[in-house]
Amino acid sequence: MPTEKLVFDYSKPKTLLIKLSGDWQISAGLLSTDEVTSQLDSHPDVAEINISVSKELKWDSGLISFLLKLIRECEDKDIHVAREGLPEKSQKLLSLALKGHEKDISPQKARESFLEKFGGRVLQIIESLRSWLNFLGDVTVSLGRVITGKSYFRWNDFMLLVQRCGVDAFLLVSLISLLVGMILAFVGSIQLKVFGAQIFISDMVGIAMVRVLSAVMTGIIVSGRIGASFAAELGMMQANEEIDALKTLGVSPIEFLVVPRILALVIMMPILTIYADLMGILGGFIISAGMLNLNPIEYLNHTQHAVKLGYVWVGLIHSFVFGVIVAVAGCLRGIECERSAAGVGKATTSAVVTGITGIVIATAIITYICQYLGV
Repeated sequence: MPTEKLVFDYSKPKTLLIKLSGDWQISAGLLSTDEVTSQLDSHPDVAEINISVSKELKWDSGLISFLLKLIRECEDKDIHVAREGLPEKSQKLLSLALKGHEKDISPQKARESFLEKFGGRVLQIIESLRSWLNFLGDVTVSLGRVITGKSYFRWNDFMLLVQRCGVDAFLLVSLISLLVGMILAFVGSIQLKVFGAQIFISDMVGIAMVRVLSAVMTGIIVSGRIGASFAAELGMMQANEEIDALKTLGVSPIEFLVVPRILALVIMMPILTIYADLMGILGGFIISAGMLNLNPIEYLNHTQHAVKLGYVWVGLIHSFVFGVIVAVAGCLRGIECERSAAGVGKATTSAVVTGITGIVIATAIITYICQYLGV
């Protein structure tokens, strides 16, 4: 370090005065704090550093970098660095640099105990249930207003929602249901072939698809396709403050945005489920007649005798409940979305996870009720 740039003065007790002069620009090379460190090591009684500059001093961010390193080293040694002798502009730049450094160093959170984590999780679940109940209450009131003709939403938008929830999902429902029926026929034939009872593949495929599988598969497809789109749309509206604009205009977002989506999905879910029933039975028929050499007419007769009307109603009840769960989950996550792009992504993911989880739980509950009632 050239001596003309740094001059040290110990005229005051426990105080080091550093006089800066010369060229402190980056083009002259970044300066090291090693010389100052050696001075502090040789004078361990120093408690404060004062800085003065000459009138001919040339500086830029190179000086700020040097001072920032010096201040950080002195903080470790509990030495105060006074900045009053620096140029005014350099003091402002140095303050900004120090503030940025403080933000980078995030304080470490204290480690939570098991009881604190468990209690926090319980509180989150309670708050989530409360938000669900509040939302369901608002939706119920809005549905009552729609039935009594006291609310309004655009029927053109409603018909577009019906198309999205139904017609646009037919291809995917067809493919998945057909493959599920074929898989059931394959799996069933492995065991039934041992007893020479391959014809009962029709009973297994028909009852399984009509009673629960078609509704479950359709619900999962709709949750990933329609529920996610509901959450993304409403989440973007929340992020763009469009929902706040509706409230300002005196329009209820629940009545104008949520109720049409719930009605459209609840109407189309049973129709999609009936269609999935037919495609699943068709898949089993293709495997049985085409690969297992079963009589097609006998297969259809067995299916007709095995599949009772009560099983169809059980599947429709499943589909109705699943439609409500998926629509409410998608709309709720969208309405509660954070006002950011990341929030929209989280809302979409949460809507799909909530919808599928709700479908599984509802399936278990409905199955137990049907078993208890002997349906």
